Amino acid sequence: MGMRLRRRQLLWGLGALGGSVLSSCVTPLPTAHQSPSVTPVTAVPSPAPLPTPASPFDQLAEAGIVNPPRGDVRLVVISDLNSQYGSTEYEPEVDRAIALIPSWRPDLVLCGGDMVAGQKPSLTAAQIRAMWAAFDVHIAAPLRAANIPYGFTLGNHDASGALSLKGNFLFAQERDLAAAYWRDAKHNPGVKFVDRAGFPFYYSFEQNGLFFLVWDASTAKIPAEQLAWVEQSLASATAQAAKLRMVIGHLPLYAIAVGREDAGEYLDNAEELRSLLEQYNVHTYISGHHHAYYPGHVGKLQTLHCGILGSGMRPLIGSDLPAMKTLTVIDVNLAAADTVYTTYNAKSMAVVDQSTLPEFIHGSNGRVWRRDITPA
Repeated sequence: MGMRLRRRQLLWGLGALGGSVLSSCVTPLPTAHQSPSVTPVTAVPSPAPLPTPASPFDQLAEAGIVNPPRGDVRLVVISDLNSQYGSTEYEPEVDRAIALIPSWRPDLVLCGGDMVAGQKPSLTAAQIRAMWAAFDVHIAAPLRAANIPYGFTLGNHDASGALSLKGNFLFAQERDLAAAYWRDAKHNPGVKFVDRAGFPFYYSFEQNGLFFLVWDASTAKIPAEQLAWVEQSLASATAQAAKLRMVIGHLPLYAIAVGREDAGEYLDNAEELRSLLEQYNVHTYISGHHHAYYPGHVGKLQTLHCGILGSGMRPLIGSDLPAMKTLTVIDVNLAAADTVYTTYNAKSMAVVDQSTLPEFIHGSNGRVWRRDITPA
C-alpha cells in the first residue's frame, strides 16, 4: 500500500504542474534600440531571501532513475523549453523534469534559453505576458520554492536581439517584457550576481567556487561593446580566482544539428570567440538552439550542446540516431577542475550512453569532437 501511495503522490505532483496558468501584469520598459536600457547595480534593491524548502521526496529512487555519485558542485542543465508560437502550455517532459530536479539536489539549474515561445511580430503584449506567467508557474516558481538558484540565457524566442536595417530591435517589445519579468524582485533567480548591470541580457554570477558568464547569443552576432565586457569580466580577479569558468549563450559556436547548418543558426566568428574563451581558461561553453544533445570539445574548450525538453527535436548531422529530448546533470570536481555528465533521455529517463554518439560532428563551420575523444 505504501509503494502505491508514493506512486500516486508522484503522479499527483507531476500533474499539478500542468494546472491553470496564472495571469500577471507587468509594465513594458521603454522600447530598446541598439542596446537595452539597464538598471545600475546600486539602484537594484536586495530581493527578499528565498524560502527554505522541506526535504524533497526522492522521486528518482521511487521511479528507478539513476542518481550518479555527486561531485563537489552539482548542476542540472535544461534548454529549449518552449512549444508553438504564443503557447502557454509546456510539453510533459518539461513538467516532469522540473518535478524531478529537487531529488537530484543540485546547487544550480542552468537553462540554455528559449523559455517562452516568442519571436513572432503578431504576438500582443498580453500574449507575451501570459507566456512569461506560464513559465513562472511551470518552471521558475517550483525552482524558487525548492530554493534552487536558476541561471539562464535568453534565446531567440525569449528576446531576440535581431536588428532592423536602421539598427533598431525587431522584437523590442519581447525584449522589454522579458526584462520586465526578470527585473521584478518577485522573480529573483537566486544567483549570486557578480555583475548584473546588463541583466537579463548579459551578466555574471558565481556559485560554489564556479564563475558563470552569460552573453546575449540570441542572434549570431554578439556586439563589439558586449565582447569588450566579456573580456573584461573573464580577466577579472573574481573570474580568474574561480575553480572553473563557464560561459552560457543560446546559439552554439558550431553547427551540430540537421536544419541548423546555415549561417545565422550558430555564432559568427566561432574560431575567434573560442580563442577568446580559451585565452581566459573558460572550461565549458553551454548552448541551446540546435535542439540536439552533443557533449563535445573543440581545442581546449568543452562545448555542451544542450538537448531539448520542449517541442522540435532534431537529429545530429551525419548520424542515424533518432532525435531525443534530454537533460544533463553535471557533477564538478573542484580539485581537478573537471566535469562529469550524466544525461537522460527525457522520455524514458534512461541514461544516454555517450559512446553511442558520433565520435565527431563535421558541421558547416567546423568539426566538434565528442568530449571523450582526442583527435590524432
